[in-house]
Parts: sequence; C-alpha cells; structure tokens
Amino acid sequence: MLTLLVSLALVITLCIAGCTGTGTDEIPNSTPSEKQVLHIATTTSLYDTGLLDYLRTDFENEHNVDVKIVSAGTGKAIEYGMRGDVDVLMIHDRVREDVFLDDGYGINHRVIAYNYFVIVGPESDPAGIKGMLPEEAVKTIMEKGQTDESVVMVSRGDNSGTHAKEQAIWKSAGYEYEEVQNSGEYYLEAGTGMGATLVMANEKQAYTLSDIGTFLAYKGDLELVPLVDEGDILLNVYSAMQISPEKFPDVNTAIAKDWINYMISEEVQDEIGTFRVDEFGQRLFNPSRGAWETIGVTKEECEDPIP
Repeated sequence: MLTLLVSLALVITLCIAGCTGTGTDEIPNSTPSEKQVLHIATTTSLYDTGLLDYLRTDFENEHNVDVKIVSAGTGKAIEYGMRGDVDVLMIHDRVREDVFLDDGYGINHRVIAYNYFVIVGPESDPAGIKGMLPEEAVKTIMEKGQTDESVVMVSRGDNSGTHAKEQAIWKSAGYEYEEVQNSGEYYLEAGTGMGATLVMANEKQAYTLSDIGTFLAYKGDLELVPLVDEGDILLNVYSAMQISPEKFPDVNTAIAKDWINYMISEEVQDEIGTFRVDEFGQRLFNPSRGAWETIGVTKEECEDPIP
C-alpha cells in the first residue's frame, strides 16, 4: 500500500509540473535583448539639416540600438572623441581628421558625403562680391568693410570645420587670420553653430560662409542669398571614423563599425543624395560613393566596408 501511495504521489507531482510549466525540460520565455547605445559626435551641418535624424531611424530598428547624437563644431566634436566620450566622430576638416588618426584616437576613416561652401549675404550685396572667386570676395569685404558700415561679415568663430575653411580662404587670399580678426569692426565672430550664425548674419544683413546644406535648410527663414559659389577651395567633404578601442576599451566598437558601414552602403548613399531634394530642388549633400576622384580621396575610403 505504501509503495502504491508513493507512486501515486509521484505521478501527481509530475502532472502538476507539466501543467504549470515548472518542469526541468521547459524552454524559458525569451526576453528581448538589451538595447545598445551608440554615441556620435557630429558637426552641426550634418545635424542641423536633419540628415542624421532622417537616417538613424532605420539603423536603430535594424540593430536594436539607441543612437545618441551630440552636435558641435568640429573642434568640440574632436574633444569628445579625444576623451572617449563617443563611439563615432563625424566631421569635415581633413587636416584635423588626419591628426586625430595619426595620434591614435581614431580608426577606420570613411568618407560619407560632400557638398560645397557658399558665401551668402544680403541681396543688395553692398560689397559687390557676387560672382567673384572666394579669395577675391573676402579681400573685397575686408577692404570695403573698413570704410562702409553697411558691409559686415559674420564668422562662425568657433573652431569648427566651417571656421577652418574660412581661415583657409583668408590664407589663400594672402592674410593671416590674426590680421583678419584685428582688421575692423565689420568683422564679427559669432562663436555659434552654422544655423545660429546664419540667423545672426541675417539679422545684421551681413556676409557669412556656410555649407550649402545648412543654408538650404534655413533658407525659408532668411533674406540672405548665395553670392559666391565657385572655386575649388569651397569643396566640403564629410567623414566618419570610429574612436580607437585601444585608447578607450569601453567604446562600442561593434555597433560603431555597423553605423559607418551603414553610412557608406549603397542604399544609404542613395538616400543621402536624394535627401530633401524634392523640397529644395537641389542636393543638400552628394553621396561619396563613386565620387572619390572628384573629392580627392581613395575608393577604399568611400566604398570599402569595415571588416
């Protein structure tokens, strides 16, 4: 009888386990994997135009990742990278990019897009620079700004890629930047991002240097018009790179690589080329794919996925 009772108790126990799902062979309920976070420091022009917000949604969904973007001038963005505060750096100043790479802070540099800078200003064009080459234009603004109060120039003045390009134009025109800074009250340094600088220039009916993408994005709120848009020096190339895991072991190397490969993929390159074209009738950004000769880089930098 005792044996029978023990056997009966065992059967009941097994049945209960089977019904309640507590048996040892049960497959546990699957839980979604923890969402990763990708930190990106980017130049303001890539962010102010809305391009990165437009592109990140599909990437976030595909990779189960939350993309966090901090927008700043190139100089500040580089500081974030040098502290290991971000996983990816996206900027547009090749000289400083190469220094960053050579110093071991960055790896896997890829060119993602390009456009051109323009000198914009009031339609009345008090300095008469329309159609000039960039070097002639800034020289004319300086000369006329010293005697004509209606001639004003607003500079980014924030150590950004655009600010670096402006300094390169002044240097090509024969001026050291310190000389420009002290050349008169006509010359103002905003110390702000591209969008805010355009707004300030608009308020003062002043000239400023802008990338064409940000200018088009803000055009509806501005009275400024493009006046100088030709000259090799106006080329503006955007790149992305990973922050080095050797210097900063905690960076999210895998997802950073995935982001850069996503940016240079054929599909996303097509989206970069068509971004807001219907709205403005022209490109804010040109895809880098197939354009390495135009922008003076190697095919590998534009198209080869990071292994």
